[in-house]
Order: sequence, then C-alpha cells, then structure tokens
Amino acid sequence: MRVIFLGTPEFALQTFEMLIKEHEVVLCVTKPDAPKGRGGKLAMPPVKEMALANGIEVCQPASCKTDEFYEKIISAGADVMVTCAFGKILPARVLSVPRYGCVNVHASLLPEYRGAAPIWHTVIDGKKESGITTMQTDAGMDTGDILLCDKTPVGPDMTMGELHDILAAIGPLTLRKTLEGLERGCIVPVKQDASKATYAPMVDRETGHIDWNASARKIHDLVRGTNPFPTAYSVLDGRRVKIWKTEVSCESLCDRSCELPSGTPGECLVKDGRLFVSCGEGTIEIKEIQGEGSRRMTAGEYLNGHGASQFE
Repeated sequence: MRVIFLGTPEFALQTFEMLIKEHEVVLCVTKPDAPKGRGGKLAMPPVKEMALANGIEVCQPASCKTDEFYEKIISAGADVMVTCAFGKILPARVLSVPRYGCVNVHASLLPEYRGAAPIWHTVIDGKKESGITTMQTDAGMDTGDILLCDKTPVGPDMTMGELHDILAAIGPLTLRKTLEGLERGCIVPVKQDASKATYAPMVDRETGHIDWNASARKIHDLVRGTNPFPTAYSVLDGRRVKIWKTEVSCESLCDRSCELPSGTPGECLVKDGRLFVSCGEGTIEIKEIQGEGSRRMTAGEYLNGHGASQFE
C-alpha cells in the first residue's frame, strides 16, 4: 500500500519501521519541532528523525484543518493513512481522502482509555490487562469503529515504562494484520459501546503526587504508573522526594499476616534498614527513593544519610 504515516513520539517508531519495510510510505506527518531539555533547544520528534533517515518527505503542520494540509494529503495519493500517537484530531474531509480511510493504532482496549495517555492510566488504575486496538478513525477522540485488537497481561508490579515498551512492540503486529485484512476485505468493523467508554487525559507532574490516605495498593499503582515519567513524589520530613519503586506490605489494616504496626497515614517505620509507610489502608514499603539534587537510590542508602519519620 501507499501509506501516509502520522505519529510523533518513540512509541510510534516500531510501527513506522514496519510500514517503511513492508509498504510505500509516501509522506510522514508529525508535530512541529519543540524545545527540549534545560537549554530549550529545538529538537525533532523521533518520528521525523526516522523519516529523514529513510528519505521520506516530512510535513509538520501547525494545524490539520487548513486547505493547504488537505491539498497535501490529496496530492500524496495514498491508499491509507495510519496514525500512531500523533496527538492531533484530523478533520472529516482529511480522513475521507484515502480509499481505506485512516487506521489508528491505539494503546488500549477500546472503548477503555480513549485519549492521550492510555498507558499511564491503565497502570495507575491497577488494570490487569491492556492491549493494542486498531480502529477506523473518525472525527471524534478515539471513537471510531474497532478493526482488530491484541491483548497482553499487565503484571501487579509492571511499570508504565515496561507496558509502554510491550505495547510499542505489539502495535506493528496488530497493524500488519489490519492492513492485510483491509486489502482482502475480510475485516468487519465493530462499533464501540460508548456506555463503556473511559478516558485517559494527559498526565503532568502533579499526577504523581501521593495521597497517603489512599490504600497501599492504590499508592503502589500510582508509583509504577508514573515510572519513568512524571514520577511519584511526596514530602518526607520537609524534603521533597521522588518515589521510584514500592512494594505492598499489607493490603489492609486487618491483615493478620502483617507484623507491622499500623500508624497514621504517611507515618514511617524503619525496621532492619527498610522503610515502611502506613497508608489509609495497609502498609507499603519504599524500595527506591530520590531526594532533590540527589541520585536514585535504595531506601537503605537513603536512610544511611537521612532520618524518616513522616510523609506529608
């Protein structure tokens, strides 16, 4: 097929690579270059770098609603458009140009987690299953008909970063089957059940703020769901710290197998060089922590240089 690919971050690279190898990518559409790092120097999106390395024309529109962009899509003469973590909603007239329309590679089992950050919210919410869904894109936000989906389990200690990498590898496999099915005419689109839809809004640094009144399990899920970005954080004895890794010690206050005394939410217990924290329900162990201006370290290493009595 002649393909227009629309994508931006690293998550899209393996899908883009598959299209380059197995189809004819006639145009790559990605977001404009943006400032990056402390210096604020303009940096290319990862997808643009791959496109240029493979001699593919790149288009970086400020808006996808202009006549200029519409004419650009028409002139490309593509059979299908593919979007993967593109980050912009396409107008109906653009979607209708290719004969197979636009196929979106989405990192959730739709209609769950429509929106910008499905992987983060899947882990933060403690879901046990995720996957890739390909859908026929319409003018809404991830509301189009489902084409295919592939599922994968989400382990109780899996981080957002680990699930990201798994789904990034599944994406091209699901898309390959989808494009083959569309060419053969053997895929029957299935409408989404809007009554079951959930949403995954953008995450920011405040997403990782720990509320110690929550249960140990919810806090553990927040920690792994914000690893590696934006990272869970709290204030320990007046110092802001990042929490990288935790383990649930007790699920509830009435857990008879737990030998740790329960305290007020956020109260610390240091035992045998290990750092435990009482939660609204249950107790959690801090395994890896990072103070401001310091490196990531084990809780034991942190305790060697600091005390620990109360998280705020």
